[in-house]
Amino acid sequence: MLATALGAVLERHLDVATPAQLGLWALRGLEVLEPTLQSELQSGTLLLSAPDRLLSARPMPARPAQGPPEAAAQPLAVALSGMFDAAWRASPAIRRAGTERMLRSAFEELFNHLDPYSRYMTPEEAMAARARRIGQTGLGLRLAAGRGRAVVIATLRPGSPAAEAGLRVGDRVLEADGVALSAQDLVTAAALLEGPAGTEVALRIERGKRRFTVLLLRSAVPPETLHAQRREDILWLQLDGFSNATDVRLTEALLEAFRGTAPRGVVLDLRGNRGGLLGQAVAVATAFLGEGVVALTGGRHPDAARSYVSAGPDLARGVPLVVLVDGRTASAAEIVAAALSDRGRGVVVGSATTGKGLIQAVVPLPNRGELLVTWSRVLAPRGWPIQGLGVLPAVCTSLGAEATAAALARLRQGDPPMARTLARLRAARAPVPGSEVTALRNTCPPAEGRPADLAVARTLIEQADAYATALAR
Repeated sequence: MLATALGAVLERHLDVATPAQLGLWALRGLEVLEPTLQSELQSGTLLLSAPDRLLSARPMPARPAQGPPEAAAQPLAVALSGMFDAAWRASPAIRRAGTERMLRSAFEELFNHLDPYSRYMTPEEAMAARARRIGQTGLGLRLAAGRGRAVVIATLRPGSPAAEAGLRVGDRVLEADGVALSAQDLVTAAALLEGPAGTEVALRIERGKRRFTVLLLRSAVPPETLHAQRREDILWLQLDGFSNATDVRLTEALLEAFRGTAPRGVVLDLRGNRGGLLGQAVAVATAFLGEGVVALTGGRHPDAARSYVSAGPDLARGVPLVVLVDGRTASAAEIVAAALSDRGRGVVVGSATTGKGLIQAVVPLPNRGELLVTWSRVLAPRGWPIQGLGVLPAVCTSLGAEATAAALARLRQGDPPMARTLARLRAARAPVPGSEVTALRNTCPPAEGRPADLAVARTLIEQADAYATALAR
């Protein structure tokens, strides 16, 4: 298992790491479980010590000068296995933690030195993730971070198992099947809720001062990610996430809306959308675009270089399009917003987005766990990286009502307020210095969506000159 996992990191990860570095970082994960252990690298030899003695010393394999880098994975795995065994025998704390916790801690520390998204999943977590990827389950709720480390219910789908059980938006979810949830790891929290259709999950809920447990039956119904409504002759499309059927639902909604009298504009609301399937993001953007690039990806591995293109037609027939984003808009949702902005098809309104523009490869492991390895970065059509920078709006609403009003006034006068910032953003190339990332994002700090976003969208659609100025690239 270690050989497979370490080989994937050596071969695919965006950043180059030596076998010695991987070995040292993995051993330091054991120090989290047993602080009395000490690991160090001396002259190419990895040393593991207890307070009173040396537990193990193993020479680290070199990264091969020729041939595949993953060739060093097998000898590295053998060396680490021996050192893990020495730590297991010497430490009651590690034995109490168990094998899976030991592996998790080792990989957590290893990936702490590489990127925030690569991670190891236990066999149980991997099974739940596989079920989620093929759309087997649904409880009808979405989790978000609350105060402190609290995990709260952010949205509920009407008629879903969660809604039928009486859960409410804002309820704090303390545990899933007895496992405590933390906002510091929402990915794991969400994974614990997933599983095969027809199976049950017990949630421990806190509402005010009351605590109770509900038993939910996972449903095979795909989650509804798109909500369409026509108001004031504007088509409002709220997209909560990306599932296997999102592009189909969007196509249906657009064809229905434009079957008769076309709406005067479309608002695509991506606020709070944490992302999902890359292919679906490309399909959603394609629904509004003609032929051209939607996104590019690239990395150290040759297979990471890919180009995703749209072929049209624009199902919204070129009517004004406003894309709403906020500080919680992430990943696939950012790809959509970046494509529509870069291609001059839509005006982005809101605040700086999350800035998650890295893609993970899923590596199956012999223990039926999985390793997510970051192996490529996403680039917008104009070549700037989404990672770290995020998408910046043409009209910023996170600086307050007065600043928003001033921005709209400048647009009416033919002066795009974010033009210089957007030009700097589109000129950025990876890796972007941290100082430049901070400077760009500070022009419109990330914030949660607010009612002003909707008002600005309506104004832009109703005032053609302001819309055209904001759209100008």
